[in-house]
Amino acid sequence: MGLLAAVAWGAVAALMIVWPDKSVGFARPRYIAQTHGLAVGIAAILLLLALGERLPLLRFIIAPVTRYVRSGGQWFFALALFVALWEISTAKLAWLPAPFFAPPHALVEAYATDWLRLGDSLLHSLRLLFFGFLFGSLSGFLTGVAIGCSKSLGYWLHPILRFLGPVPSTALLPLTLYFFPSSFSAAIFLIALATWFPVTVLTWSGVASVDKNYFDVARTLGAKPLFLITRVVIPAALPHVFVGLFMGLGASFSVLVAAEMMGVKSGLGWYLQWAQGWAAYSNMYGALIVMALLFSSLITVLFAVRDRLLAWQSGAVKW
Repeated sequence: MGLLAAVAWGAVAALMIVWPDKSVGFARPRYIAQTHGLAVGIAAILLLLALGERLPLLRFIIAPVTRYVRSGGQWFFALALFVALWEISTAKLAWLPAPFFAPPHALVEAYATDWLRLGDSLLHSLRLLFFGFLFGSLSGFLTGVAIGCSKSLGYWLHPILRFLGPVPSTALLPLTLYFFPSSFSAAIFLIALATWFPVTVLTWSGVASVDKNYFDVARTLGAKPLFLITRVVIPAALPHVFVGLFMGLGASFSVLVAAEMMGVKSGLGWYLQWAQGWAAYSNMYGALIVMALLFSSLITVLFAVRDRLLAWQSGAVKW
């Protein structure tokens, strides 16, 4: 399949080079040669990896890469078909209306000419997401443990959780812009609130599901209340905690984009709104791809940490 994928990408490169583009608008397309070179480069790399499996010395060097290419060979082939259809329907025949549907070379141009602004927006989004998710997950974890371990605290916190938790965080945006000194701090609060609710509920569920026999055995051996919480309750509740973190991370992504569209001066959400305002749809698609890769990578890291801490449950939850 790796060799077939290399042939498919070679056909895509030939399609781009041989078939002339259809003229659309008054501006001359840019970065066409770079796009052709990118397609040729992908085909050459896939061909090298496919042929390298037949050479003993080269097979040993590129073995880690070929393993991933072999498992994703069908996806490389499907991606080549998608790029070919994309190129034909936009650049070659102009079936899809411009500028809403830009050809592949427009996406390459967006990355090549606006990478600085896009990179700055990525860093701002990462900073905002880090603080919001950190505060939300810590407060949610502590709240869930408190509700599960203390009936008196649960009496006061449970009604607040049921009343405030289901409310969408973005609905509180007008209030946060009034009470917080800056849009950045308001966005952190909204992301933390969106993370806090699922982490609290799942942590509480994990604490409540701990086998009571564990407490009896620990008390028989002389365990103190603090020991019961740190060595019995929390380790037993960790599977539920990570499910809550996963759900909270997903909720924080949505709130992040919405908050950046409303007030901040930089970020991926702001970049999407800026690109749409200038009808730079290729830049918008480029930001969406970066956003998808970022969010998917963060969830992958979270699951890697989960599999490391919960080695006995490694692979129980797939991503």
